[in-house]
Amino acid sequence: MASGFYNVPKAVNEPINSYAPGTPERKALLDTYKKMFNEQVDIPFNIGGKEYRTGNTVDIHPPHDHKHCVGKYHVAEKEHIELAVKKAAEARVKWAATSWEHRAAIFLKAADLLAGPFRYKMNAATMIAQSKNAFQAEIDSACELIDFLRFNVQFMTEIYNNQPASSAGIWNRMEYRALEGFVYAITPFNFTAIAGNLPSAPALMGNVVIWKPASSQIYSAQVIMELFKAAGLPDGVINMVTGNSAMITDVLLNSRDFAGVHFTGSTPVFNSFWETIGKNVGNYKSYPRIVGETGGKDFIWAHPSSNAQEVATAIARGAFEYQGQKCSAASRAYLPKSLWGAIKTSLEKDLKSFKMGSPEDPTNFINAVIDNRAFKKLSGYIEEAKKDIDAEIIIGGGYSDEIGYFIEPTIIVTTNPKYKTMCNELFGPIMTIFVYEDEKWEETLDLIDSTSEYALTGAIFSGDRYVIDIATNKLENAAGNFYINDKPTGAVVGQQPFGGARGSGTNDKAGSVWNLLRWVNTRTIKETFVPPTDYRYPFLKESTIETVEKEVETAIEKLKEFGKDLSEKFKKQ
Repeated sequence: MASGFYNVPKAVNEPINSYAPGTPERKALLDTYKKMFNEQVDIPFNIGGKEYRTGNTVDIHPPHDHKHCVGKYHVAEKEHIELAVKKAAEARVKWAATSWEHRAAIFLKAADLLAGPFRYKMNAATMIAQSKNAFQAEIDSACELIDFLRFNVQFMTEIYNNQPASSAGIWNRMEYRALEGFVYAITPFNFTAIAGNLPSAPALMGNVVIWKPASSQIYSAQVIMELFKAAGLPDGVINMVTGNSAMITDVLLNSRDFAGVHFTGSTPVFNSFWETIGKNVGNYKSYPRIVGETGGKDFIWAHPSSNAQEVATAIARGAFEYQGQKCSAASRAYLPKSLWGAIKTSLEKDLKSFKMGSPEDPTNFINAVIDNRAFKKLSGYIEEAKKDIDAEIIIGGGYSDEIGYFIEPTIIVTTNPKYKTMCNELFGPIMTIFVYEDEKWEETLDLIDSTSEYALTGAIFSGDRYVIDIATNKLENAAGNFYINDKPTGAVVGQQPFGGARGSGTNDKAGSVWNLLRWVNTRTIKETFVPPTDYRYPFLKESTIETVEKEVETAIEKLKEFGKDLSEKFKKQ
């Protein structure tokens, strides 16, 4: 068999299409959107490369036009999930033994396919079923997923190249192999890129995966499966299942072959996984790898030395892009009294200019929230704020579900830094602001650190380097992704590895070497070229003096014995 040390193509971030008026990509994307919006899809679940349609289906409705139906997906039963475990185990035999360069080639091909023929279909699917505008879909479902696929290959080679030192006569090697079993990937609705990365990252490292996408993201999840198939991913390596989350999780976490979970979702659900895994730990072949990115209550803090316009822009973008449904979206801000007037004026101007509506109109900055449950939760918080004496809605506050699930970008100002919307994760276009006295800026940093159970993202603004240093140190545990003079969203693969600690997850940093390391088992191999043939170590040997002394003693003893023998002979004579 021929072999070599292969250099993979250097990973670079995928260029972002602007979709500006008159550009060919704008026309191509909108044409694809209209075509798909008016079609009916019939989405199966996929096990072992086979498509399954049970007839038990759920309709798919765009959040911005919930009376319109773009198709349906089929729901799996318990027997199908058990079959997925079996098929994954069968696929693992060949896949785990497949050389790394062939695994790499599949996902590099997937990246190129997504950059080319799959780009508009993936973006349009995300726009339709997840209600993202063209730009938000582009940076997510196209660019970020492409980046994950390319950079993960590069990170894989960095891992494999990490080898121990060897001494004379010895060759030490580190072997990286797949986990013994399957990985369970659970993905959210808000990022198509995450939906693609969570199953593909473990698969790249030689693992087999059972993937449960969010019910509101299945439309674009099917396109991901089509992409992987077109790239040549073997059957059974990634198995996409749909259906009741509790049932699927119960089957998989109780399987002896369960080897790890790759999760993005809510903190309570992740906590329940951890608890179940702990109870079942004696049933598994190995201790499972538990990797999760969960909730967030992401902040923006401004010092009196900040630039008011920069802070206002960070809030407008960081809190309201994709309707505040990013894991990293800012939802609480702490602003100095001296700058509040200027920031408020700018926010009023910016939010007034926001257009809200369907993603089909690229000029709409705001689209719909994901579903009726989110709509009711968010509108409920808005109604409570209208009544509470320690909160005031100064911008927005309107909502309507007549056509789609639309929530106006809303800014609440509170006099209570522990007000509910300063503490609770909302996951929507609601920003709550606490205005503090300028001289209490350092005290406010302590408040930020102690207010929330989460520690995902946060941003600080200041023109004073000493203040930046103090804030960075005081908030070291408050955010896994920390931004200085920038909004707390928009992490780029290969530049800002993403993840948080505390109640926000295990901080294994998606799109990094650290994440991929969780999906391998390591074996240290030591080979000795000329093995020893004598068990005796040098310390067991005696010195020359000790040897001579013993020889002399032995000789003296022999002479004494000889003398005794002579005496006995003479006596007898």
